[in-house]
Amino acid sequence: MSSKENCRSELRIAIHQLSDRCLYSASKWAAEQLVGIEQDPAKFTPSNTRFQRGSSSIRRRYRTNEITSTPIAGVSYVTTPVMEEDELVDGDFYLLAKSYFQCREYRRAAHVLSGQTGRKSVFLRCYALYLAGEKRKEEEMIELEGPLGKSDAVNRELVSLERELSTLRKNGTIDPFGLYLYGLVLKQKGNESLARTVLTESVDSYPWNWNAWSELQSLCTTIDILNSLNLDNHWMKDFFLASAYQVLRMHNECLAKYEYLQGTFGNSNYIQAQIAKAQYNLREFDQVEAIFEELLRNDPYRVEDMDIYSNVLYAKECFAALSYLAHRVFMTDKYKPESCFIIGNYYSLKGQHEKSVMYFRRALKLNKNYISAWTVMGHEFVEMKNTPAAVDAYRRAVDIDQCDYRAWYGLGQAYEMMGMPFYALHYFRKSVYLQPNDSRLWIAMAQCYESEQLHMLDEAIKCYRRAANCNDREAIALHQLAKLHAELGRREEAAFYYQKDLERMDAEEREGPTMVESLLYLAKYYKNQNRFEDAEVYCTRLLDYTGPERETAKSLLRVMRSTQSSFPSMDVEHFPP
Repeated sequence: MSSKENCRSELRIAIHQLSDRCLYSASKWAAEQLVGIEQDPAKFTPSNTRFQRGSSSIRRRYRTNEITSTPIAGVSYVTTPVMEEDELVDGDFYLLAKSYFQCREYRRAAHVLSGQTGRKSVFLRCYALYLAGEKRKEEEMIELEGPLGKSDAVNRELVSLERELSTLRKNGTIDPFGLYLYGLVLKQKGNESLARTVLTESVDSYPWNWNAWSELQSLCTTIDILNSLNLDNHWMKDFFLASAYQVLRMHNECLAKYEYLQGTFGNSNYIQAQIAKAQYNLREFDQVEAIFEELLRNDPYRVEDMDIYSNVLYAKECFAALSYLAHRVFMTDKYKPESCFIIGNYYSLKGQHEKSVMYFRRALKLNKNYISAWTVMGHEFVEMKNTPAAVDAYRRAVDIDQCDYRAWYGLGQAYEMMGMPFYALHYFRKSVYLQPNDSRLWIAMAQCYESEQLHMLDEAIKCYRRAANCNDREAIALHQLAKLHAELGRREEAAFYYQKDLERMDAEEREGPTMVESLLYLAKYYKNQNRFEDAEVYCTRLLDYTGPERETAKSLLRVMRSTQSSFPSMDVEHFPP
């Protein structure tokens, strides 16, 4: 990693350059990383240590390896490129256009710059036209199909922008920001290969535009595509790779990369949130909850990424904490998609599914590509037994992102509810292909194979085995493996899995019907094997329960005593009632 002072100076310059070109989200991202750079302890003052307290405590608790700002052996970064600025010949026109742009009067901004030839002016004019086209496209979608409907509306400025930007690139008169916009246009027109090439040129010549990195990352749908990119080894590439690993579900690699970046950006709330996301995908909910609590202490008005936190609180059924979070984001900004999503999760946990759907719809009005909202709204429709609406919601999610395993899993559940196991199986297979280490998906597919219409028990056994090897936290797979083997007459295999399931229940101090079933089967199995001492152990444990199993255990003990005179002396009749 470059020295911290170099990173600071580069980011300060980038913030001004990005803001000057109205790329405000990229400027905000750069500013957050600037504040996130760890300070030299010798220079600490009360004013510059505000973000240090919370973030460092999280890092100490959850970092797997100690990381310093020195790069690992063999890693060297390229010299930071320097972008030459134009001379502001027509600076007054540029300032007027920028003012119009900030007021969202995009066509007025473009018109003011129509005669200007400076690179900054050309970029802002083209960017204003692009956003004007996007604004009109959104209006047509609402007018023609409604806020949640599909539409064939397109950005009508794309053709002319592609022609102009292509000419500028061929002439060598385009700057990195123009390349970013050209890549954006190519992506929307479906020319993904050329878009990747153009965006790569943009980030290599100007590495600090996070918007360009984000667009490039969205085009890397496989690890092979990611590895094929010929990127300069600038320190911004580490942020890009970490984000790409997260989307490609390489969660351990993602976590390692962000932990490495913490060596320099130790106070970055952005990095802390990304670490929480990676651990959420690894289902480390306790650690995720601790990180988000610390984030909210450091940044109490933060709304972005809090939808992940709400999912954790929902999964852990933390009513009070989720209620507090929903109230907090409502008071901060109730019209952000994440705020509506969090409130929807709150009502879902309360069992008020109609209200929950209403807030998920609000989130989708604000962001029609909010995949989590489509998926969770599908779950709510499943709870309401409205399977056609659930299928439609899941399909919208899949249309946005073919790699969203949750939507495929939801489609499988919906078709299973409708009694269509062949369709359900198809979607479950899609989900496990995308998320092969999630035991819940393998269990769902196994249960589909077990259905009366399919009754493919051997295939179900294979799925349950995969679930058991994927850290089955719900403790379903082992017991089902035992039952299926018993049903197929494979007594040794059934006993093996009942024994494994029993050991797990003892280790977790769990009891219930599954434990009684395991004890009874093992008692009968060892009795039939003439292993009376082992059978006695399980029969004795069954005597602690009430019900017919207790009487069965007494009967087994009597039979074993009468079968072999060497059986240990026991007065079965005097066991406590």
